[in-house]
Amino acid sequence: MIQILVAGFLGLVLSLFGTPAFIKVVQRQGYGQFIREDGPSSHQTKRGTPTMGGVAILGAATVAYLISHLVVGLLTGQWTGPTISGLLALFLMLGMGFVGAIDDFTKITKKQNLGLTPKGKILLQGLIGSAFGVLALLFPNGEGQTPGSTAISTTRDTPLDLGFGQFSGGLVEALTSGRTVALVIVGLILFVIWVNLIATATTNAVNLTDGLDGLATGTAILVFSGYLLISMWQSDNLCSDPTTGALCYTVRDPSDLAVLAAGLIGALIGFLWWNTSPAKIFMGDTGSLGLGGALAAFAVLSRTELLLVTLAGLFVLITVSVILQVGWFKISGGKRIFKMAPLQHHFELKGWQEVTVVVRFWIIAGLFVAVSLAVFYGEWLIHNGGSFR
Repeated sequence: MIQILVAGFLGLVLSLFGTPAFIKVVQRQGYGQFIREDGPSSHQTKRGTPTMGGVAILGAATVAYLISHLVVGLLTGQWTGPTISGLLALFLMLGMGFVGAIDDFTKITKKQNLGLTPKGKILLQGLIGSAFGVLALLFPNGEGQTPGSTAISTTRDTPLDLGFGQFSGGLVEALTSGRTVALVIVGLILFVIWVNLIATATTNAVNLTDGLDGLATGTAILVFSGYLLISMWQSDNLCSDPTTGALCYTVRDPSDLAVLAAGLIGALIGFLWWNTSPAKIFMGDTGSLGLGGALAAFAVLSRTELLLVTLAGLFVLITVSVILQVGWFKISGGKRIFKMAPLQHHFELKGWQEVTVVVRFWIIAGLFVAVSLAVFYGEWLIHNGGSFR
């Protein structure tokens, strides 16, 4: 718990005071946001606002996570260091953030609202997502448990296993222990595809939500708060603990994932101080893709892949609005379901003030998180005879 508090506090302080310093750097370089011409006319006043603020978010969260290990090690005299799960989550978060940074920088240099080509972005994201998927099946602990699992998960692993039960003990053991090589290879491919689907969905979802001042930032705070609570609960109910009941969790390193979640929450809160309306800086694709990568990592590593659909419900809702709008536009020959997509701009064009849209969407996001936590705890409660702990 001390480490979680340290990470959250450091993330907050580093982001709160580091973001204005980063704003000055960006302003000196002339890195301003370009606004789409077909968007709400009120958004044109935001043209030139400093962007790439994701550097401040991801940087503060990463430093907070790493320093919290050092601080707690010095206080307790026991240096454990970051876990492999924590490092893998950092890898996916920073990797996707790097793709976003390339996209942001391309927009800035071209002086337009178009960055990387869709194919280029998908290729880079796919390479990073694939590397994460393979690495998640390596590094087994003493019980043969790897950070990731080929079983599709809801609140825990389900019987539906993309790896056909071949990956107990990890990828290396699966390839060297005489198991069916064809099944191992097919299982690995299916798992990598599954991980990339999750990562692509989350990065695009956060990116689409990042259209109003503070909307994506506040929503991400709520979702990562949900993952903080889930990871803390899992760490108290691990199967490796002999005092835990029958319905325990086989998650690897949940307490360290909670530390990273706390660092992200603190960093996002500090950034929101400067990102709230009227925003002094935008997170840019650096932030939205990085945060989307972090969400995908938490879903895979905490074994809550399908629960992410409701936990990040607002991100999903906004993404679905774009899919429906584009699909209906093509099918109907130019007709629209919404005045404009993503969904937040529809309500702006209906006359809602930007702050009103943001706060009401935060409420919706909070309700999605609350329902997801109820589902997560309810599953544990029902299977443990309905007794509260």
